[in-house]
Amino acid sequence: MLVRQLNSDEAPPLAQRFYGGGDPGPIAATMAHVPELLDVALPFIGQALAPSAIPFRTKEIVILRTSALLACRYCIDSHTPVALDSGLTHHQVRALRNEPGTTIDDAFPEAGDRAVVTWVDAIALGHGALPEAVNETARKHFQDHEIVELTLTTTVTMLLNRYATALQLPVGASTLTRLAQEGF
Repeated sequence: MLVRQLNSDEAPPLAQRFYGGGDPGPIAATMAHVPELLDVALPFIGQALAPSAIPFRTKEIVILRTSALLACRYCIDSHTPVALDSGLTHHQVRALRNEPGTTIDDAFPEAGDRAVVTWVDAIALGHGALPEAVNETARKHFQDHEIVELTLTTTVTMLLNRYATALQLPVGASTLTRLAQEGF
């Protein structure tokens, strides 16, 4: 790990509210080094990834797929159990993670799910404007507010992916145990 995680005794006063429930996790415990950014960034990130008009399962498709495309080991491992808890199957999770022997088309027979993955792929891997075919697919399957939210979920996940990867954040022991129990 590149930056030390601050515990509650070390965290500055502005960061203390994030320690109210005990260990705030590696993201908050490292952001606590810059509490004025933590104070605005974490609530925004939390709101962007929180339950909303987009179903929990769909948000986890976005988060796990984005994390796999950007090769963020922390986010992939942290969100695999969450994705399973959201109702995704092991096969679907493996496809989102780009594991050998799986494909998105095979794992996701519903066109709406595939449209989500196409949207994420275009944002996470693309440069410049998205291809018009991707935009047309999105408009066919989603309303404007859903497109905005899918986009924010993808891009906030990209931010977290880069943050977690750059700082080499560790995955918690309980998450690693769950991954092993689930065969990941």
